[in-house]
Amino acid sequence: MTFIGEDIEVGINMIEMKVMGIALDVRTNSPIVVLHDLDNRKALPIWIGSAEASAIIRCIEGLVVARPMTHDLIANLIEKTGYKLEKIEINNVEKETYYATLYLNKDGDILELDARPSDAIAIAMRCEAPIFVTANVLMNGSVSTDTAKDEEEAQEFKDFIQNIKPSDFEKLMKGHHEESDQ
Repeated sequence: MTFIGEDIEVGINMIEMKVMGIALDVRTNSPIVVLHDLDNRKALPIWIGSAEASAIIRCIEGLVVARPMTHDLIANLIEKTGYKLEKIEINNVEKETYYATLYLNKDGDILELDARPSDAIAIAMRCEAPIFVTANVLMNGSVSTDTAKDEEEAQEFKDFIQNIKPSDFEKLMKGHHEESDQ
């Protein structure tokens, strides 16, 4: 397990992601925030609204506005009330709708706030908090961004399968007499 701060635990099934950028779905003219894992192997596209896309773009480009916009206001509120945004998690997807949680910490007191992923990402960027995605969400919505590495791993697996002998299974099974529930 990895720990963030003193009290926020990141589970084994969490993958840290970064904002790759904003794209535009040419079919619907809808903005998409694209997250990628730290190894640049997987990308997670999430369709978002125009206001949230603008907020994320402003943060990516370091643009400062004269008056605080909504996500700036929320980040200021978090700071002024003594909380720290420890992390956000994009932790569920149902019928193409993603769900996120903000984790706020104040002296070990943890607040979990439900949020839309687009808002959570915009706030996390302003608070410089890490973005995590559960493995099941990533598995259901991600696309590969490293096809060469994927092909290499597939070839290694094919080579392994082609070279395996029945006696290899016999060696593996010695000492494992219990039935598996898998």
